[in-house]
Amino acid sequence: MGNPFYYRTTILVLARLFLYTHKVMKTKGLLLVAAVSWLFFTNAVHAQKGIRIGYIDMSYILENVPEYNEASSELETKVQKWKVEIEAELKEVEEMRKDLNNERVLLTKELIEEREEDIFFKEKEILEYQQKRFGPNGDLFIQKKRLVQPVQDQVFVAVQEIAKNKKYDFVFDKSADLVMLYSADRFDISDQVLLRINRASKRKQLNSKKDKKALERDEKRNLEQETEVSDRERAAQKRLSERELLLKERKIQRDSIRAAKKKEFEERRARLLELQKRKKDSIKDLKARKENLKNNDSSSGADSRKDND
Repeated sequence: MGNPFYYRTTILVLARLFLYTHKVMKTKGLLLVAAVSWLFFTNAVHAQKGIRIGYIDMSYILENVPEYNEASSELETKVQKWKVEIEAELKEVEEMRKDLNNERVLLTKELIEEREEDIFFKEKEILEYQQKRFGPNGDLFIQKKRLVQPVQDQVFVAVQEIAKNKKYDFVFDKSADLVMLYSADRFDISDQVLLRINRASKRKQLNSKKDKKALERDEKRNLEQETEVSDRERAAQKRLSERELLLKERKIQRDSIRAAKKKEFEERRARLLELQKRKKDSIKDLKARKENLKNNDSSSGADSRKDND
């Protein structure tokens, strides 16, 4: 049996990890609600305007940035080294525990307690080392953050440029907080972001003026092509918006004509019902008058016979 302190400490560590994960997921949920609410609000405000939405896949971008992959590979080497060290320490603890169990009958109470104390402190050191390397604020978390941060900064700058040049209203990160159940490839601008990041990286590596000028020419040509594509996209979006507006106007016109015809039908039906009612009432009145006349004639005849008698 291991030391109770070891298991209590492990449970505390797991509890801290759970609270941290819960906090992160709660924050992500709030971000998702806020993003969706803002999208619906803006969509209502700009109902007559085509909203341009794009997205990036940060995981895909990271996989295709050479500098990040190199640094990530170096970090993975460190991680494997840390794991080997921890496994070796755990194996040593198991050997210590095994030796103690085998020799327990030969040892005094004081020696047994001393060896158990050694195992206890050894386990404590291993747990502290695990937290130092792999804990929520450990070396792995910190170095991954440092590794990703420069690429994230470059992505942010690239997204700002693309959104400005191509008139995007929203750009989301597919692999981050927003849950995207479906996303069409035509809205993915990850390759455009990668193109800008790689271009900036090449610019840093170039030394000669000739190479720099060649790169500037390529960048200018690419920018012109992107502008041309962007203009075509805006024109297509404008045509689509105009067509949607025309269809909407036609629908409104059809609904108006249909409503007018329905109103005319209801009015005509009401008039016919009124005429039928009047006709029925007229016939009823005529029958009532005839009945009254008949009754009056019968009453007059009876009175005459009575006078003669």
